[in-house]
Amino acid sequence: MEGFLPGPWWQIWFAISLPVIIYGIYKLNELIKNKRDLLPLLAVAGAYIFILSSLKLPSVTGSCSHPTGTGLAAILFGPAISAVLGLIVLLYQALFLAHGGLTTLGANVFSMGIAGPVIAFVIYKVCTKAGLNFYMAVFLACALGDLATYVVTSIELALAFPAQTGGVVTSFKAFATIFAVTQVPLAIIEGAITVLIFKYVIQVKSDVLVKLDVLSEVGLRKIKEMTT
Repeated sequence: MEGFLPGPWWQIWFAISLPVIIYGIYKLNELIKNKRDLLPLLAVAGAYIFILSSLKLPSVTGSCSHPTGTGLAAILFGPAISAVLGLIVLLYQALFLAHGGLTTLGANVFSMGIAGPVIAFVIYKVCTKAGLNFYMAVFLACALGDLATYVVTSIELALAFPAQTGGVVTSFKAFATIFAVTQVPLAIIEGAITVLIFKYVIQVKSDVLVKLDVLSEVGLRKIKEMTT
């Protein structure tokens, strides 16, 4: 929340997040110029992040638990563009919904807009290359990307508020344990919902997934054969 992180930590997270956001804006501009027909899907991905991340459950850590929705954007557009979408959502929430804050924006962007999408993207790519079922790959990517967000959030809080006994490690364990109570079921739910969205996309606009290199034509054909 606003003002929760002390200096120099909130400044450090701004400095770390800024280069990723700049690169993400560059990638987003490329997408807009070269693939304008994908803008509606980009808007849907942004709206998905906004809706899920607005469903917050207060936490005794001074933060809150909520789904992130960034796994969908990470799989479709990559983690850099996902970071920009996350920034837009978090900025809007901070200004108009009293969710998050301006001084904590850098930390929130790093955990939800950068770390989570990077993990989701990597897990999806690894799972698909390993030949795992597409929908299982999507589920694991989105669920674990959600959990990664809160692992990083716990690290951010632990660094800012180390325990008097045990320091950062003890503090991290405390924060992560508290988050896990609500975040594990939320991550599972987010993974399942995102799978349903991909099932719908395959039914109505499957060529988009090939165009975005989410699926190969052969992989898409196999999925359709399995569902018919």
